[in-house]
Amino acid sequence: MFIDIPSELEAALIDRSLPPWELDGSFLAQSTMAEYRTELTATLRFEETAATLRHALTGEGGGYAVLRLGNLVKELGTDDGRFLRLVTGFAAEVAVPFSPFPRWPLWKDIGVKVDKDPGKSSGIGYNAFHMDLVNGTLPPDYTTLLCVRPDPLGGGPSILSDAHAAVARLSEDSRALLAESAYHYGTFFDLFGVGEEYKPFPILDGSDPGEGFVRFTAKMLERSELGQAHADAARELAAELVRGQVSFMLQPGDYLIVNQRRFLHGREALHSGQETVPVSDRRLLLQLFLRARAGDDSVA
Repeated sequence: MFIDIPSELEAALIDRSLPPWELDGSFLAQSTMAEYRTELTATLRFEETAATLRHALTGEGGGYAVLRLGNLVKELGTDDGRFLRLVTGFAAEVAVPFSPFPRWPLWKDIGVKVDKDPGKSSGIGYNAFHMDLVNGTLPPDYTTLLCVRPDPLGGGPSILSDAHAAVARLSEDSRALLAESAYHYGTFFDLFGVGEEYKPFPILDGSDPGEGFVRFTAKMLERSELGQAHADAARELAAELVRGQVSFMLQPGDYLIVNQRRFLHGREALHSGQETVPVSDRRLLLQLFLRARAGDDSVA
């Protein structure tokens, strides 16, 4: 769902300057969230917009939203921090912002590196469907991406797919295999707020169909040793995710929020010729993770 900001709210936010945030460990401090909420809820039509955002993420049939903040970024830019604090204020209306990487700031840059693995988030190739922090016992409930610059050559659309809808189209035998703790992917070190390493793990990590995480990353099919039956079931799921995908190009100021208990995400390849684009002009996203508040069942 794409959510446009009402003109009255845009005008008010341009003049609104939130204070710098404070962290409690790797989480946005409760005092900062309370201060941001006090400031923003006093702004005309903010609460209405925040409610629309939450419903798009957790209401029936929902699971992702793109908050269109392009006019704000044109007015404020991204250099002095005002715009990023406003976006953080919107994020805090959904859940608690945090960074699982102690060595990184709250918002993590995802630029483009032509010498990286093409399938990585900072690579130039196809980034297949996945869930972030798939091998943690407590993965982020939401992953979010703020577009600072799209690919100037026109590539790299975002892709999303309803994970539970894809699972529902599988055979009963495949679903049974995906529910077994037979999968593993990646390393696990120097992480905060995402629990312990989960290895091996089931792809279908919920007690009831249609609930819980679908712990899937297509990279496990190439980079993990799996038995044939379990690999075939995962490949069947990968094909269904592609069959049900939606894609769109993020524009400057677009803020994508994905409910990881419902949707998986990825990215099509960037346009060829990235090595000819100056680093300062290449695609740039900022990533922020969110943890659902204790007792918040609406994320499920």
